[in-house]
Amino acid sequence: MKTTTKTSLLMIALIGLGAALFLGCHAMKSGRAPDAEVMYEYQAAQTYDPSAPPVDSTVNPEHNTETYDHIIDNAFQLVADHPLSTFSSDVDTASYANIRRFLTHNQLPPPGAVRIEEMINYFTYAYDQPASQSPHPFAVHTQAASCPWEPKHRLVRIALKARQLDPTKRPKSNLVFLLDVSGSMGSPNKLPLVKSAMKMLVEQLGENDRVAIAVYAGAAGLVLESTSCDQKEKIISALDNLNSGGSTNGGAGIELAYSEATSNFIKGGTNRVILATDGDFNIGTTNNSELTRLIEKKASSGVYLSILGFGMGNYKDSRMEELSGKGNGNYAYIDTEAEAKKVLVREMCGTLVTVAKDVKIQVEFNPAQVAAYRLIGYENRMLNKEDFNDDKKDAGDIGAGHTVTALYQVVPVGVKIDLPSVDKLKYSRTATPTASPASDEMMTVKLRYKKPDGKTSTRMDVIVRDDQRSIDKCSKDFRFASSVASFGMILRKSQYKGSYTLGAVIEMASSARGDDKEGYRKEFVKLVKIARDLKNAEK
Repeated sequence: MKTTTKTSLLMIALIGLGAALFLGCHAMKSGRAPDAEVMYEYQAAQTYDPSAPPVDSTVNPEHNTETYDHIIDNAFQLVADHPLSTFSSDVDTASYANIRRFLTHNQLPPPGAVRIEEMINYFTYAYDQPASQSPHPFAVHTQAASCPWEPKHRLVRIALKARQLDPTKRPKSNLVFLLDVSGSMGSPNKLPLVKSAMKMLVEQLGENDRVAIAVYAGAAGLVLESTSCDQKEKIISALDNLNSGGSTNGGAGIELAYSEATSNFIKGGTNRVILATDGDFNIGTTNNSELTRLIEKKASSGVYLSILGFGMGNYKDSRMEELSGKGNGNYAYIDTEAEAKKVLVREMCGTLVTVAKDVKIQVEFNPAQVAAYRLIGYENRMLNKEDFNDDKKDAGDIGAGHTVTALYQVVPVGVKIDLPSVDKLKYSRTATPTASPASDEMMTVKLRYKKPDGKTSTRMDVIVRDDQRSIDKCSKDFRFASSVASFGMILRKSQYKGSYTLGAVIEMASSARGDDKEGYRKEFVKLVKIARDLKNAEK
């Protein structure tokens, strides 16, 4: 009797396994994901508690496979040798949110996680947007002041403010949610948080918007065809049914998502793939260079890319930062529902609607005023000087209402700076300047950008003069951005951090909080205090 029972149970199990394999193969053959119950296994999600320690990187540090690029600070450049500084704009914010994740779990972030420009640009600043009659989609604001961490130097701020967009006049949207549902996304702060974030975005969309949902694990499938957002319940139900399991074939998912986006392309509208993942692609196209080429190829379709990073322990920051830059997109890290609300609700227009693409900045320094300079941050965004006029060279994009801030540390003429030098060239010729070097111009900021659907760039120039004001006489926005930059240099252990301390960062940031309705600047001060305590504990 016992043998008969065991045989029956074995037969039932084999039949069930065969049915599951048949359904899975049939679904993938048709290009659709099978029912979640058949394809994936998933442990019940718990409520995400941001105060809980990260299991992978704290409890089991040997399992931590997070990857970050090695960042080398931009060095000082002599104006006599390098009068031009050229870089691409950047509105990514992932680095700051990721740093917050480390600090709130009582860990100092690895230096490679600290991208200072993303820290500065996480915050909104009260820059004036372009005048209504301006032909440009953004306004440019500049100012110079004493440098807090090197008082003999000057700190120059270059700020861009994109034109705000009335949400009711937002262009029609064709969005494809590309969601990583592989086994590595099973943690409560991954797929459950992804689903919550996507639901927030869906609630902001209307009848003029369409959403498709593609997923990928061992293979890719289309869970929901492009659907009008007047059918929110259908979209949310599709999200609710997602579960995680399997390995990660990111390349196949990207191919499928772009195919769906181009099939439903809206001319003059917002066409965008929103990729939510931990970046841990481990089958299919896994090589960074191959993925980069794939994204670059897809970017020419007119479909933009947003990458939302999730999770910890196996997080692949370096990969996602590079891919977003190649895909005419932006990159944010979502560690809490509050951050999801910031990126996908409060800043939805900026996240989804591009007002200028391939935005490049080139600064020409006046050798009569400036001996040397260094750009703070943007190490991964540096361009050759020839790239500025090359419309084939890709650069960053700016969304509606976005602010972009860049800081230069400037050494005035007459202030000693010890830099490596080379012998004078035997055959060189000195170019004749078009403006008198003795003028009071400190620098000229040149910008190039294209319209979202354009191929030819437009240029605009802004002259910067130094009125010799001290940092304490500058706006709260200027002082706060300076404190964020200094904090980044200290976290990165930069050789250029000067004599500034975390106590000084706290003091300046606290005095420059201004109209902090959402509490982001208050939170920043708390994070600096945590970092100070952690550094003191190391001594």
